[in-house]
Amino acid sequence: MSTEFACIPITPDGQVGGGWGKASTVAVAEVVDGAIVDWRTHEVGWDLLHDAGEGSHHARIVRFLGDNTITVVVAEHMGEPMQNMLAKLGLRVVLGAAGDARVAIVGAMS
Repeated sequence: MSTEFACIPITPDGQVGGGWGKASTVAVAEVVDGAIVDWRTHEVGWDLLHDAGEGSHHARIVRFLGDNTITVVVAEHMGEPMQNMLAKLGLRVVLGAAGDARVAIVGAMS
């Protein structure tokens, strides 16, 4: 059995949100053998905190990812500095996601 925890920015209607680092809300999905078994949403406010300094902004995101045992980040797009940071953490990043966020998570896992 393979379990991963994925995180994705979302809109209020469950679609993939815009950029990763400026997300206001993200979903954390527990994915077992390619199927979502748990889905939690979190109001993170990264959109409001984005310009509060890159170092502190990245640290906030790293803390959230660690607290939620994230192994995969799925997003429409993200900046190169964020991609580099996530790679250093050993996280898999899947970009180009669009449409229904749950469908995007399942697609990213395959």
